[in-house]
Amino acid sequence: MSEPTALSLIPPAVVLTLAIWLRRPILALLIGACSGLLLLSPQDALGSFAEISLKVMQDETIGWLILVCGSFGALIALLVRTGGALAFGRSALKLAKGPRSSLLMTFVLGVVIFVDDYLNALTVGETMKRVTDRFKISREKLAYVVDSTAAPICVLVPLSTWAVFFGGLLENNGIAETGQGINVYIQAIPYMLYAWAAVLLVVLVAAGLFPDIGPMRKVELQARHGSAGAMHVGELSPEHNYSMKSLEEEFEGADKESGKLYNFLVPLAMLVGFTVYFDIDVWMGMIATMLLTLPFYLVQRLMPLSEMLDQMVHGFKTMLPAIGICVAAFVFKDVCDQLMLPQYVVETLKPYMTPQMLPAMVFLCMAVLSFATGSSWGIFAVTIPIVMPLAYALGADIPLVIGALMSASAFGSQACFYSDSTVLAAQGSGCNLISHAITQLPYTLVAAAVAFVGFVIVA
Repeated sequence: MSEPTALSLIPPAVVLTLAIWLRRPILALLIGACSGLLLLSPQDALGSFAEISLKVMQDETIGWLILVCGSFGALIALLVRTGGALAFGRSALKLAKGPRSSLLMTFVLGVVIFVDDYLNALTVGETMKRVTDRFKISREKLAYVVDSTAAPICVLVPLSTWAVFFGGLLENNGIAETGQGINVYIQAIPYMLYAWAAVLLVVLVAAGLFPDIGPMRKVELQARHGSAGAMHVGELSPEHNYSMKSLEEEFEGADKESGKLYNFLVPLAMLVGFTVYFDIDVWMGMIATMLLTLPFYLVQRLMPLSEMLDQMVHGFKTMLPAIGICVAAFVFKDVCDQLMLPQYVVETLKPYMTPQMLPAMVFLCMAVLSFATGSSWGIFAVTIPIVMPLAYALGADIPLVIGALMSASAFGSQACFYSDSTVLAAQGSGCNLISHAITQLPYTLVAAAVAFVGFVIVA
C-alpha cells in the first residue's frame, strides 16, 4: 500500500469487535491480522503471514518477553510451593482490615515496584490477589488497580524502563542531545496528564471515594454475593478462564504450616534490587534472582532440586496464554504498520493541529493509535519523526508535546484490550483478560477525558 487510506481502520475494528464478541483475544488478533493482509494482497496473504510471524518470533523484544514472563511464572510457582506466598497473605491480612485498605495496599505496592510495568503487573497482582479475595473484591477491580500502577507509575518515574526507552528515542530523533534524553524526559513529566489523572483516579477508587461504574459495578456486586473462588469470572466471562484456579487448587501441595514470610520477600526483593543494579534490566535481574533463589531454598531443604525444576516448568506453562496474546499482538501491529495506519491517523487529524490545540490533538491521535494497535512503544518510533517536526514548525511547547505523547502511550498500555501491560495485569491478578479490559475501560476513558481537557487548558 503506497498511500494511507481509511481501509487501514478495518483490522483494528475487526479485532476489537471479535475480542468483545468471542472473548478469545488471540483468535481476534490473528483474524484481524489476516484481514489486513487480505487488504494488502489477497494472493500473497498466506506467505505474508508466514513471513511476518517468523519475523516477530525473531524479534528481540518478543524473545525477551518470553524469557521474562516464563521465568516469572517459574519463580511464582516456587513462591507458592514453598508456602512463602501463603505466609505473605497471612501477614498482609493483619494490615488489611477491609476492602479499602487492601486495595490501597495494592496501590502502594504498585508504586514501590516502579522500575518496569511488566514486573509491576505480574508481581503486584500475584502478591495481593489472595488478600483481596478474602474481602470479596472482584479480581477485575484488583486487575484495574494493578494496571493503573503499571504504565502510569512507570511513566512518571525517570528511573523506569519507560524513561530509558523514550529518553533514547528522543536522542535518536534529534529532540535531545546525546546523553540528555532523560533530562528532556524529566522536563515533560509534569505534563504527562493522563498518567497523573489515572493515578489520582485509582487512589479515589481504592479509597471508595469514586463509585464503581459500568461493568465494574456488576462484577463487584457478584463478588460480594458470591464465593471468592468464582467472583472474578461472573456473567461477563462465559469462556473458560485460562489463568484462574481456585485458592484451594492453587495451594494444593504448598507448605501451609511452616511457610516462612522471608521465603516470599527475599526473592522479590532480590528481583527488584538486581533489576535496578543491572540498569533497569529485568531479564538480568531475573537470572541473578533465580541463581540465588534455588540454593536459598535448597539450603533450607524445602524441596528436592528435581521437584523445584518440575514446579518451574509448571509455572512457565501458566504464562503461555499471556505470551501467546503478546506474540499475536506483535503480528497484528506489523500488519497495521504495512497498512500505514499511523500515517493515516496523523494525516487525518493534522488540519486540526494548531499551536494551541497541538498537544491535545497529539494526545488524541496517539491514544487512538496506541489503543488500536496495542503497541505502547513501537508506535512512537514510527510517529515521533512525523509529530515532532510539526511541533517545532508550529512553535509549540516541546515538553508539553512530549508529555502528550507519553500520556497517550500510558493510555494505550492500560486501555487496549490486548496490550502487554493489560494482558500481564490480568494474568498476575488471575482475572479473565476481556473481563478486565471491559471493566477498566470506563475508568481509563474518564482519565483520558480529564487529560484531554487539561492539554487544551494548559496549551
